Amino acid sequence: MGTKDNYHVTPHPQGWAVKREHAERASSVHGTKEEAVRAGIDLAKRHEGSLRIHNQDGRIQEERTYREDPYPPEG
Repeated sequence: MGTKDNYHVTPHPQGWAVKREHAERASSVHGTKEEAVRAGIDLAKRHEGSLRIHNQDGRIQEERTYREDPYPPEG
Protein backbone atom coordinates (compact mmCIF):
# COMPACT_ATOMS: atom_id res chain seq x y z
CA MET A 1 0.00 0.00 0.00
CA GLY A 2 1.20 3.57 -0.70
CA THR A 3 2.17 6.33 1.66
CA LYS A 4 -0.85 8.56 0.92
CA ASP A 5 1.18 11.59 -0.11
CA ASN A 6 -0.45 14.74 -1.42
CA TYR A 7 0.96 16.53 -4.45
CA HIS A 8 0.49 19.96 -5.98
CA VAL A 9 0.87 21.20 -9.55
CA THR A 10 1.91 24.85 -9.32
CA PRO A 11 3.36 27.58 -11.53
CA HIS A 12 7.18 27.57 -11.60
CA PRO A 13 9.72 29.96 -13.16
CA GLN A 14 10.56 27.25 -15.75
CA GLY A 15 6.94 26.22 -16.40
CA TRP A 16 4.95 24.04 -13.99
CA ALA A 17 6.15 22.08 -10.96
CA VAL A 18 4.92 18.92 -9.28
CA LYS A 19 5.68 19.12 -5.58
CA ARG A 20 4.90 16.79 -2.68
CA GLU A 21 3.10 18.64 0.10
CA HIS A 22 5.55 20.10 2.66
CA ALA A 23 8.57 19.27 0.48
CA GLU A 24 11.17 21.98 -0.03
CA ARG A 25 11.91 21.17 -3.66
CA ALA A 26 9.77 20.13 -6.60
CA SER A 27 9.59 16.45 -7.53
CA SER A 28 9.73 17.52 -11.18
CA VAL A 29 9.40 20.61 -13.39
CA HIS A 30 7.67 20.58 -16.78
CA GLY A 31 7.33 22.94 -19.71
CA THR A 32 3.52 22.72 -19.79
CA LYS A 33 0.79 22.38 -17.21
CA GLU A 34 -0.53 19.30 -19.04
CA GLU A 35 2.81 17.50 -18.65
CA ALA A 36 2.96 18.43 -14.96
CA VAL A 37 -0.59 17.19 -14.36
CA ARG A 38 0.23 13.82 -16.01
CA ALA A 39 3.33 13.45 -13.81
CA GLY A 40 1.34 14.47 -10.73
CA ILE A 41 -1.40 11.94 -11.47
CA ASP A 42 1.24 9.20 -11.75
CA LEU A 43 2.75 10.11 -8.37
CA ALA A 44 -0.61 10.49 -6.63
CA LYS A 45 -1.81 7.12 -7.95
CA ARG A 46 1.43 5.40 -6.99
CA HIS A 47 1.24 6.75 -3.43
CA GLU A 48 -2.58 6.61 -3.08
CA GLY A 49 -2.66 10.33 -2.43
CA SER A 50 -4.29 13.41 -3.84
CA LEU A 51 -3.37 15.92 -6.52
CA ARG A 52 -4.23 19.60 -6.21
CA ILE A 53 -3.97 21.43 -9.51
CA HIS A 54 -3.44 25.17 -9.17
CA ASN A 55 -4.20 28.04 -11.58
CA GLN A 56 -1.53 30.44 -12.82
CA ASP A 57 -2.43 32.74 -9.89
CA GLY A 58 -1.76 29.94 -7.38
CA ARG A 59 -5.34 29.21 -6.37
CA ILE A 60 -6.54 25.59 -6.36
CA GLN A 61 -8.45 24.87 -9.57
CA GLU A 62 -9.15 21.17 -9.06
CA GLU A 63 -8.47 18.37 -6.60
CA ARG A 64 -8.29 14.68 -7.43
CA THR A 65 -7.95 11.80 -4.98
CA TYR A 66 -6.42 8.43 -5.85
CA ARG A 67 -7.08 5.94 -3.07
CA GLU A 68 -8.01 2.29 -3.21
CA ASP A 69 -11.77 1.90 -2.80
CA PRO A 70 -12.45 0.05 0.49
CA TYR A 71 -15.89 -0.96 -0.89
CA PRO A 72 -15.39 -1.85 -4.56
CA PRO A 73 -18.50 -2.79 -6.55
CA GLU A 74 -19.25 -6.49 -6.76
CA GLY A 75 -18.91 -8.33 -10.04
